[in-house]
Amino acid sequence: MRIRTAVVTIAHGRHEHLHRQRESLLAGSLRPDLHVVVAMSDPVLESWRPEGPVPTRVVRAPDDARGLPLAAARNLGAAVATEAGATVVVGLDVDCLVGTDLVAAYRDAVRSEPTVLWSGPVTYLPASARGIAPSALAEHDAPHPARPAPAPGQRWTGGDPDLFWSLSYAVHSRTWSSVGGFCEEYAGYGGEDTDLGRTWAASGRPLGWVGGARAYHQHHDTESPPVRHLDDILRNGALFARRWGWWPMTGWLASFEEQGLVVRLPDGGWARGSAT
Repeated sequence: MRIRTAVVTIAHGRHEHLHRQRESLLAGSLRPDLHVVVAMSDPVLESWRPEGPVPTRVVRAPDDARGLPLAAARNLGAAVATEAGATVVVGLDVDCLVGTDLVAAYRDAVRSEPTVLWSGPVTYLPASARGIAPSALAEHDAPHPARPAPAPGQRWTGGDPDLFWSLSYAVHSRTWSSVGGFCEEYAGYGGEDTDLGRTWAASGRPLGWVGGARAYHQHHDTESPPVRHLDDILRNGALFARRWGWWPMTGWLASFEEQGLVVRLPDGGWARGSAT
């Protein structure tokens, strides 16, 4: 089979969520030609060999002492998909289930406008929706209010680069290679998505939103603000500031500051506070 459209998922744990994502991909109106799974510090996942009509290739991400190599893993997955022949590369967070038409909508958008970095609306499912059938996902459709959400059948371009997120996106492999993908200086949690949005815009290429590419984020426990990722956020925030001149993730930093976990420095940067 000739590979044209590939889905890339990076994962560390979350095996049940990954299995259910695969179920939703198989139930879609268009199945991908290849599913690339990048295992990050996950020997169990490295040996996963699912059966079925969608070929799956599992590859191992290089270890990084600073934390999970999210940016490098996404780039690796895109490279594997491209080497296999894919021209349309869809990136999905391991927690995301796909709506019936997500793969088809992304494929059509990328083929129509191959220089655009496309994203789709994402709904955060409640805990009560655990185990939901792919056919019932649309009944829970309520896209995140902080992101654009065009209706199915609509596509918008000219998106705000600071609103790009890696939960769900699609690109043409040739354009991805030209831009260079995620900056691999980032490791651990935070910053790399906004950096990619800025890098894409700086290349002179637009960002866009695809209404038909709807995804559904499976529930899991979260921490707000994400204190366990404090060091990652400080390190990656400082890297972003060096590259772009301002700090991202200011909402989290303000929350950390209220708890005494970080302090604002005279130069506008941030550092650990007395409470840590």
